[in-house]
Amino acid sequence: MKVFVDRDACIGCGVCENLCPDVFKINDEGKAETLMEETDLPCAQDAADSCPTQAISIEE
Repeated sequence: MKVFVDRDACIGCGVCENLCPDVFKINDEGKAETLMEETDLPCAQDAADSCPTQAISIEE
């Protein structure tokens, strides 16, 4: 899976980082970013599903 974060949509709530810290982190600008472009970790999908602004997208 390829994981993307729309930084314009991200509000920096930290849900993704809490659910999947191996894939997401909140950067110095207070926005989520990916630590890896591709992953097979199921928590990445959980983070995408839990994002309040739907800023995370995943492509198979």
